[in-house]
Amino acid sequence: MDRQPGLSVRLKLTLSYAGFLMVAGFLLIAAIGVFLLRKGWLRTNAEGAWTVTPGTDFVRGFAPMAVAVMAFLLAFGLLGGWILAGRMLAPLTRITDATRRATDGSLSHRIQLPGHQDEFRELADAFDMMLARLEAHVAEQRRFAANASHELRTPLSISKTLLEVARTDPNHDTGEVIDRLHAVNTRAIDLTEALLLLSRANQRSFTREEVDLSLVAEEATETLLPLAEKHGVTIETSGDIAPTIGSPALLLQLTTNLVHNAIVHNQPEQGTVWVKTSVRPNTVVLTVENTGEKLTPERVSTLTEPFQRGTERIHTDHAGVGLGLAIVKTITQAHDGTLTLTPRSAGGIRITVELQNAV
Repeated sequence: MDRQPGLSVRLKLTLSYAGFLMVAGFLLIAAIGVFLLRKGWLRTNAEGAWTVTPGTDFVRGFAPMAVAVMAFLLAFGLLGGWILAGRMLAPLTRITDATRRATDGSLSHRIQLPGHQDEFRELADAFDMMLARLEAHVAEQRRFAANASHELRTPLSISKTLLEVARTDPNHDTGEVIDRLHAVNTRAIDLTEALLLLSRANQRSFTREEVDLSLVAEEATETLLPLAEKHGVTIETSGDIAPTIGSPALLLQLTTNLVHNAIVHNQPEQGTVWVKTSVRPNTVVLTVENTGEKLTPERVSTLTEPFQRGTERIHTDHAGVGLGLAIVKTITQAHDGTLTLTPRSAGGIRITVELQNAV
């Protein structure tokens, strides 16, 4: 924003300090004058001129002394005000320098303003916290962009290789090439749609309405029941009516992702998935729990990052694109909810999503 040049804050404070001293000095001299009037040392003659009582040398020297005092207060106020204003605004200068560094792209710099707690320290601490969150967000976005580029490049490279094989080898089975191209293309489309969904949830560009999480969980479970049967996984659902406010489509996507992950990342046979909804005083909770391999807390803490998987990178038809829990995290945050991942002692993981109660 273009602004007209004006006085600096330091100069304004200096003039304010000096003006305050001048007013205080004037009031002091006026008070002394009133005192002299009451004592009769200062009076007016018949012509209306001010005179002093003979013999009062103090009164005769009062006027020039008052002028000298006012001049001293003016000079002292300007000099002292300039110094005091500089000391008071020094923390603001450090905050301004840090802001300029952040504007130039240096997000690792911190103000770390020393001293006791006051308004400037609160501002500096809040700015440091903002820089830390911004730096972490930028780093996460860079990792996300790098991983997304890698994930998108893989199917494109495979498609290119298959097309080159088909072009250079006329005797190659074209049906097999078409089938593989279809699978690779489907995976690329799924990844692109997941990225678009992630972007939409991040922008919070959706209409909020009342949603019953228990019905959402039931719909997601019924949709994924054939996949569970194919993997030999049993799904058990239970819980109460859990009304919340949000996007039905996004909350269905959240629940579907959780149940899908619980099915795919499970025991090879005889696995179980538990889907439960519950109501608390101010929130509703969706819990998805499954059996599976044992996970460490350190490993679980990374699962919501994009392109992370609970097991080694797998490439089955239902392995997903590595954005399932990242999308769950983003949708939860877009609904001002809380996502908690806890490893089960017997193996597998328990994931809870806590949202605002609509009641």
